[in-house]
Amino acid sequence: MSHASQTTFTSKLRPFGAVVLTLLVLGTSGCAGSIERWIVNTRVHQGDLALERGNVADAELSYRLALRIDPKNPRARAGFVTAAGDLAQKQYTQGDFEDALVTIGAGLKVDPTSVRLAALKTTLEDAKLKREIVISNYPTYHEAGIAIQHAYAQLDDTNTTILKSLKRFAYSYDTEDLTKAIKQSYELELDVARNTNRLIIYRQLVSSGVPESARGTVTPAGGASLLPLP
Repeated sequence: MSHASQTTFTSKLRPFGAVVLTLLVLGTSGCAGSIERWIVNTRVHQGDLALERGNVADAELSYRLALRIDPKNPRARAGFVTAAGDLAQKQYTQGDFEDALVTIGAGLKVDPTSVRLAALKTTLEDAKLKREIVISNYPTYHEAGIAIQHAYAQLDDTNTTILKSLKRFAYSYDTEDLTKAIKQSYELELDVARNTNRLIIYRQLVSSGVPESARGTVTPAGGASLLPLP
């Protein structure tokens, strides 16, 4: 290698050597600890902001990453337990029982004395047991329940139409608007009664079960079919 080439090669190595030397100095001088504290504080701050904004999944992740670096950090521990509780509650209301129990388990590892997490775990386990009973009694409970929810949601449309007729009368003074509101009120009353009957039957099915001969098409007494709903 020529002298010029060797000089160029050496000059290229100097920056790399400087970086390595700097890292070694940081690691032996205690600065590495400062960097770790900065990372932990940053993660905790991110978790706090996520909690304030309702982003419980992001909050749980931020606190979890902080705990990987400093498992004993009190702010990260407290934040993680709070976020785990919020996230598990959200997963529970979405029907994600298994994920919710995993989240609760992670939270209890950080704080085994958490009353909130323990209570939520009991609620979840109870709900899982009830779900198994409902499924065994009425395998198509979910589809039927969604249909009933939809039927009740349609009542809002009728009620909105009634309110429009009443508001129209306030400036039109046309009694025909009141007549329409009365007719719509009767229709609403009939729909509420029909939905109530379906709801009663639905409760009976999920509580007592569907006879084997009736599985697939449920026809309760009186000939009124629970499914399909209009």
